[in-house]
Amino acid sequence: MSQELRRSLGVFDAVVIGLGSMVGAGIFAALGPAARSAGSGLLLGLGVAAAVAYCNAMSSARLAARYPASGGTYVYGRERLGPFWGYLAGWAFIVGKTASCAAMALTVGDYVWPGQAHAVAVAAVVALTAVNYGGVQKSAGLTRLIVAVVLAVLAAVVTVSLGSGAASGAVDFDRLDVGADASAGGVLQAAGLLFFAFAGYARIATLGEEVRDPARTIPRAVPLALGIALAVYAAVAVTVLSVLGAGDLGRAAAPLVEAVRAADAGWMTPVVRTGAAVAALGSLLALILGVSRTTLAMARDGHLPRPLAAVHPRFQVPHRAELAVGAVVAVAAATADLRGAIGFSSFGVLAYYAIANVSAWTLGSRPVRTTAAFGLVGCLVLAFALPPASVAAGAAVVAAGAALYALRSRRATDR
Repeated sequence: MSQELRRSLGVFDAVVIGLGSMVGAGIFAALGPAARSAGSGLLLGLGVAAAVAYCNAMSSARLAARYPASGGTYVYGRERLGPFWGYLAGWAFIVGKTASCAAMALTVGDYVWPGQAHAVAVAAVVALTAVNYGGVQKSAGLTRLIVAVVLAVLAAVVTVSLGSGAASGAVDFDRLDVGADASAGGVLQAAGLLFFAFAGYARIATLGEEVRDPARTIPRAVPLALGIALAVYAAVAVTVLSVLGAGDLGRAAAPLVEAVRAADAGWMTPVVRTGAAVAALGSLLALILGVSRTTLAMARDGHLPRPLAAVHPRFQVPHRAELAVGAVVAVAAATADLRGAIGFSSFGVLAYYAIANVSAWTLGSRPVRTTAAFGLVGCLVLAFALPPASVAAGAAVVAAGAALYALRSRRATDR
């Protein structure tokens, strides 16, 4: 029933999929909460998040080159640390990211048709699941288009905001005043929130079974995608912070919309909203890809129903896993508003990468261990610097996964 997926992704496609995962709706929404936490230390928080993401990315890339299979850290934890740790990583990823899928689908609905957000969300999930079902190359092709649109919109925001603002006096680079009113705790909390916007680079590793020459392609694609995303985020953050200032940015529900309005470019508002909707679609597409591949890997090992490990003979995709993930996300998007309940997602992702770093540590060489150690410490610090409600929810989800594993193991022993 289970077979290997087709290796069809080169460096360019891998980088684009990573960018599609990262340069998504997060940059349109995450700056406000991060500014509320860090104030003028927002850029410091962005730097900390990027540094931790880099360490995690390098650990993931080295492991993916060694174990080029679907599943990402689920596979690395299983192979390097044992079945329990692999399972726990996979559990944290699937549960957290499934909720994120539903929230991202609702974000699309809010931007496209606020009055019918749930219906639009379900339609988006169905459409993107169909794209993924048709093969990873179709997903990569759509992602190229989405990334191009989002980057063009962000470039327009930066150009118009700074240009118009400079002409009207709205832009004041003194407002950057990095760290003037920031506390260490606030910067770390902002970094934890902004880390969510970097988390997509792991999608390249999660799709390791579909990458050509993974030992060379993945270590090149991961840092390249991360570097491009950091450059884009830094440009946008500097622009929005200089136009609005930390106080107004922290109070803004839609920071990029407020930035173009403050720069007397209100005509850009529909463009920004369109860009946010497209970005959310890109994030949703990549999320469904990642969750379905981790579901495939866990089904192969019996942690999830084994029929989900089936690979379509023509399209070479885990079609049952994709349909199952799409169905669960569609139901969640149709019946609940999970946007306020996914604070545990960042905690779960950081727990996932903590396991990746410990796995990389076992590879042995000093440079690898140094990067892995910094990544592990960074993940733990950022995870527990998140708002208390997010920490509590995330810890509860991880604990529930561990309890289910123990119960399943006990039943297997009793047999």
